[in-house]
Amino acid sequence: MDFWQAFAPPSPPLEAWADAYAAPMPDGTGLVLPLRDMGETAVAGLIANQAGFAVVRALSAWMTAVARPLGAEVVVGLPTLGQVFAPAIAEALGHPNWVAPGWSRKRWYEERLSVAVHSITSPIERRLWLDPRLLPRLAGRRVLLVDDVISTGASARAGLALLAAAGVVPVALIVAMAQGDRWRVPPEAGGKGIWDAPPVRAVFATPIFSRTPRGWVPIPGSTAHDACPLMKDIAA
Repeated sequence: MDFWQAFAPPSPPLEAWADAYAAPMPDGTGLVLPLRDMGETAVAGLIANQAGFAVVRALSAWMTAVARPLGAEVVVGLPTLGQVFAPAIAEALGHPNWVAPGWSRKRWYEERLSVAVHSITSPIERRLWLDPRLLPRLAGRRVLLVDDVISTGASARAGLALLAAAGVVPVALIVAMAQGDRWRVPPEAGGKGIWDAPPVRAVFATPIFSRTPRGWVPIPGSTAHDACPLMKDIAA
């Protein structure tokens, strides 16, 4: 199956899923995502830089609709896949540019503007860097942080830490997909979550799945529909 290339007609809810999951979209269509086997659990995957142009355009437009009421003055896109959406959102909001942290260090970068990152999709620790020449774009402005997916919250926490090093607290984090609810588990409870500070908003949400003899079954209560303002009619 060629995932992420087009939206599909809505499919009836299933009690169990095999190797793919049809995630409902704000317009009533579905986006078929592969299920990633994590052992006893599975998650639905979205790889934005492999998605069809029409899918990226639609997700970017929905993310922009979520972002518009926040009054952001600058958009920061987390690498790598948040940067698929960030420039389109910034342009749609009428901004002349956007801010792009990166994984590679240039000669003029400063250690203080970097943080370590260890995410669910990248098991090898890397460092996230911010070009000090971009600080004037951020100073005293309402900043919106953009990523593709929030899962455990590790990447989001790194992005927040990087902005904190630059003296910035963003107005919100906006993602295309909220993958499960593990990002809400705070560090004191053994998680890496950011709960709701700053607010997390998503276009759509997918559950965590549990392995059963019938297939992958969504774990009740693990779908963060309440983080998706465009899908208020979808039950949590």
